Amino acid sequence: MKTLFTNARLIDPEAQTEITGWLLVENGKIAATGRNEPPQADEITDGKGLCLAPGIVDIGVKVGEPGERHKESYASAARAAAAGGVTTMVIRPDTSPAIDTPEALEFVKRRANEDSAVNVLHLAALTKGREGREMTELGFLLDAGAVGFSDCDAVVTNTKVFQRALTYARSLGALVIAHPQEPILSAGAAVTSGKFATLRGLPAVSPMAERMGLDRDIALLEMTGARYHADQITTARALPALERAKNNGLDITAGTSIHHLTLNELDVADYRSFFKLKPPLRSEDDRLATVEAVASGLIDTISSMHTPQDEESKRLPYEEAASGAVALETLLPAAMRLVHAGGLTLAQLFRALALNPANRLGLKSGRLAKGAPADLMLFDPDKPFVLDRTTLHSKSKNTPFDGQRLQGKVFATYVAGKKVFG
Repeated sequence: MKTLFTNARLIDPEAQTEITGWLLVENGKIAATGRNEPPQADEITDGKGLCLAPGIVDIGVKVGEPGERHKESYASAARAAAAGGVTTMVIRPDTSPAIDTPEALEFVKRRANEDSAVNVLHLAALTKGREGREMTELGFLLDAGAVGFSDCDAVVTNTKVFQRALTYARSLGALVIAHPQEPILSAGAAVTSGKFATLRGLPAVSPMAERMGLDRDIALLEMTGARYHADQITTARALPALERAKNNGLDITAGTSIHHLTLNELDVADYRSFFKLKPPLRSEDDRLATVEAVASGLIDTISSMHTPQDEESKRLPYEEAASGAVALETLLPAAMRLVHAGGLTLAQLFRALALNPANRLGLKSGRLAKGAPADLMLFDPDKPFVLDRTTLHSKSKNTPFDGQRLQGKVFATYVAGKKVFG
């Protein structure tokens, strides 16, 4: 079975090019691309001048199974992902209970296989119960299918435990994903410190807490030589340390969230809890510095950090409200703000959304190369719309973009050449 996409703008993050041409899919894989006379095919899809890009590889998606299925199930998350052009979800282990045993991992893998039309990969907890006291069985969890280890936003405060975990992960070649934050300084914080936080009377944390957390982790990387990924770098103060670590040859990559690239601390306004995130939204200077770091490649990946919360946990006083926002469906249109503002090209954007996350996890997807899986998205980068959160496929509707004018609409999503949305 050969499927041909014609008359499409091919966004190639590997070659950093954007050309109008055709793409051939055969047996679920990309067979060829070109701009001249297209080959014969069993099925032809006219791209109508829309963008054809690799599907998004989203590191750090929260699904509520087990324990909080009312917030998000694998079925609802998969529908949201497909509608957002996300072809691979990498699921966080911060569930209730945490994914910290091979049995728990097997359970969620089975749920994902039953209910998801997009690819699903799983992270496992680095320490038991994400409590930072005792390392999980990393080897057994790797054998069971974990693609990496993370305690998510529960920072491992015991440096000796973290050092041992990194050393053991290094011996297994396993990736450790950490949340750079000094946990004592950031405990209980709802916003970033500054004039705005003072005027609102909200508990705040200095951006230096992120820098201090990253500095500690980098020192431990020098000790252990582990493979390390910082889940969210959101402040200008942390960037020089990240750059030095990369220049020194450490095996370190870093990501950031779409919300920290497109929103700032002032969006909290009059205590709007849908804008409460972890880490909190930063200053506009920090936001611009982070966008620039993505463009230069210093920050490697952009993720949704999809964190569903029900109405009861968000409709509370700002300080008490749960942190996080859903973003599987809003990831692309929010990211298009960066492109339309001139901060990123489409090729740079998909380098961070698809190619780099795939490379970090050792996947063949995230590119338009011959032989790569035909995980693709067809989208209009300019299509305007007003977001209505009630139309989102996620069970939870806690998006900060409700009622906002956005541009960028996914028309179709394909996994291994099979249409799963559109």
